[in-house]
Amino acid sequence: QVQLVESGGGSVQPGGSLRLSCVASGSIFSINTMGWYRQAPGKQRELVATINSSNKSNYADSVKDRFTISRDNAKNTVYLQMNSLKPEDTAVYYCNAGIRSTAVLGTSDYWGQGTQVTVSS
Repeated sequence: QVQLVESGGGSVQPGGSLRLSCVASGSIFSINTMGWYRQAPGKQRELVATINSSNKSNYADSVKDRFTISRDNAKNTVYLQMNSLKPEDTAVYYCNAGIRSTAVLGTSDYWGQGTQVTVSS
């Protein structure tokens, strides 16, 4: 079994910062790309940022220069530093990872349970 557990969400005023963390645990052989997605009420889930095993990152245009994704491979953890937060960043943020498990052949896509981020004055 593989699990992704997010933490770090909460409420913040516009212009504030939050740091999300996501830890992968279980029968992990290797982790490929890790990323963050978000879903606002009434909207489809959208990509926020991804980072591959070579630390190459990719960002949605709406968060470039404000958000930074990073990973600690020794801890199987991906982070999302969010600065200059705006009300339109309000959403449930989901962690995603492509993981090769020791128990299952091939690489599978895993999701966390989500963490709420609310930006409001």
